[in-house]
Amino acid sequence: MKKELKKHLKSLIEGATGNRVWLEHPSTNEQLTQLMRSVRPVATKTKLRRFGPKGDGAYLLPNDLEGISACVSPGVSTEVDFDLEIAQRGIPVFMADASVEGPPINHENFRFYKKFIGAHRDDMFMTLDDLCDEIPAELDGDRLLQMDIEGAEYCVLLDVKEETLKKFRIMAIEFHFLPQLFSSFSYNIINSVFNKLLLHHRVVHIHPNNCCGVVRKGRFEIPQLLEFTFYRKDRGHVDTEAKLQFPHPEDVDIYPDNPPLVLPECWRQ
Repeated sequence: MKKELKKHLKSLIEGATGNRVWLEHPSTNEQLTQLMRSVRPVATKTKLRRFGPKGDGAYLLPNDLEGISACVSPGVSTEVDFDLEIAQRGIPVFMADASVEGPPINHENFRFYKKFIGAHRDDMFMTLDDLCDEIPAELDGDRLLQMDIEGAEYCVLLDVKEETLKKFRIMAIEFHFLPQLFSSFSYNIINSVFNKLLLHHRVVHIHPNNCCGVVRKGRFEIPQLLEFTFYRKDRGHVDTEAKLQFPHPEDVDIYPDNPPLVLPECWRQ
């Protein structure tokens, strides 16, 4: 009876809206709780430091860049202060983006590829593995990943080899469309991405982008955009006595004219 009622309701809605809506299975409270607990930030004995500008494009990273041989930075915009700060430390930055002709400023340590990062290869796309393969053998050490690719991160990270991820000592990734976690189909994809990242890394920082607010459902609040910092498990040891602050003292609202957005409680319980 319940199945027939849902089928009838779906037919009524589609008829009234011209097939412009559809019904999806929701994710469960248990699923959402499990994911949020798995990515809950932990404090390490290596302190976090802000790299990049005061607004968009900056990330809090563990102050552990000594010995990193290369930075991989998919997604190039009109602002590359983060990449520049890394390049000025003598670390080559390997950048990729087909939407621009190149970074807005030049530096001898910038290496630019006019391609999008995706899960396949053609005249316009290369994979994250491909970009990492461009790093010369003499730079074969630990790496830093900084990635903001407007939602393509999910297919890119599901595609990338585990050995490639293990080379990243630190990863700073902006995740988009996170309220899709309320859908069971999207939840399974996003959860698979986080499970893969957590094999060899732990989350040490989450910062909400205050551009777009949050979506609320019951006790869950999911920001549209979250910036994650991952730190490889063989590096900074967990500091069980330290108490994390939300926001972190070095966090800055990306859009100062918008209301501030603190990481919701459900992500840090």
